[in-house]
Order: sequence, then C-alpha cells, then structure tokens
Amino acid sequence: MRDHLLDLVSHTHDLGCIDAIKIVGTDSSTKIDSVAVDQSVVLQAKFLAPVAEFIGTFGMPNLDKLKILLNLTEYRENAEITVNRQKRNDVEVPVGLHFRNQAGDFENDYRFMTAEVVAEKIKTAKFRGANWNIEFQPTVASVQRLKMQAQANADFSVFDVSTEGTNLKFTFGDHSTHAGEFIFHSDVTGSLTSVRKYPVRQVISILDLVGDKVMRIADDGAMQITVDSGIVIYTYTLPAHSK
Repeated sequence: MRDHLLDLVSHTHDLGCIDAIKIVGTDSSTKIDSVAVDQSVVLQAKFLAPVAEFIGTFGMPNLDKLKILLNLTEYRENAEITVNRQKRNDVEVPVGLHFRNQAGDFENDYRFMTAEVVAEKIKTAKFRGANWNIEFQPTVASVQRLKMQAQANADFSVFDVSTEGTNLKFTFGDHSTHAGEFIFHSDVTGSLTSVRKYPVRQVISILDLVGDKVMRIADDGAMQITVDSGIVIYTYTLPAHSK
C-alpha cells in the first residue's frame, strides 16, 4: 500500500499544481482523475492492476499531508497502512487511511473526501480527444536541454512549439526581446501547421517524473504526456495557452 500511495503522491502533488485527486475503484479497474488548480493540466490515470482496497468513489485531499505521513521515519519500514471503511446508505465505502508503526505506539489517520464532496470539489474534465499530429518518446538529453533554455529564459512562463521540416522546435520569447530556441526532438513524423504556447513549469515537472514517457502534440491546441510508472499509467493533457 505504501508504494502505491507514494507513486500517487509523486505523480500528482509533486507537480506543484494538483492538491487533490478523485479515485473511482471497481473490481476490474482503479482510475484517478484531477485537474490542476490553475486548469493548466488535466490528469487521467489508471492503475495497471485494480487495487482491492480502493473499491468505491472517494477523494484524496491535502496531498501535502499525505506525503508527510508517508515519509515519517516511523512509517518507512514495516508499518501497517490500512484503508478504513464505513457503511453509508447500506454500502461500504472507503473513508480514510490508518497509519500504525511496527511497535503499535505511533498512529495517524488521514481522511478521504466522500463521493458527494468529491463531485463538488474535484470537477472531472471531459477531454474530447484530439488528432495527434506528432508522437514520440522524449529523451533525457532533450529534457535537460529544455531545462537549460528555461533557466536561460526564466522571464517566460510559456514556450512556443512548432515544427521545422522534421524537427520539433521549442522557442522562448521572440526576437524583439531576449529569446532562445532549440530542437527538442528530430526526425518526427507529422507536422504542426500552427504555433502553440505551453506552460514551462508544468511541462518540465511532468517530464521529470519517474517512468516511461510518450509525448503527443496536436494542431488542435493540446499537448499530452503519458507516464508509465510501473504501477500506474498517468496521462497529463495540457491545453495550449491563448497568449
């Protein structure tokens, strides 16, 4: 259970823009939904194998608190982390996590949001899909180059994405001021007919996550990055900025 929760926290809370998630669990699947506080990222994810303890619909709020609990020394080894359940309307539902250290003398509780509160607090974004013009696996070297350009052009919160021949190009600023550009990925199949802007911090944070990644970009004005952590497949969709 601890590994599952750590994976969730590191791929949501650690992005810096997601503070709560919705979980819908059945016998056959366990799915996760969330939207960034600033609407910059839509998250849809699914555990590779269903989690029996997560059957039901509930929310995980205050992910910073959950991260703190998971990393307390008392719970790092041989701790017992269990999902508490209660009967509501004749149905057993998850209501929280109980943390207990090996000695049994150090305990904490973390409360879930009910399905009703989740429906109000966490709006599930309906992504209608896109025609992905470009799809590829980003390299570690390309991500490092993106970080360098972001550092050199720290005044800009967004960057432009375009194609030039078979090269995918990222551009910061324009030539009326300080600017920078580089080839993020070469030999791409497909092309973009329009230039779109995407948020620097969020894209870098997602590309920094642990897991195998696939990046997709659409002329429609969307970027999608899929991260397979080995436990969960996370799909992050970023709508292009209008400015």
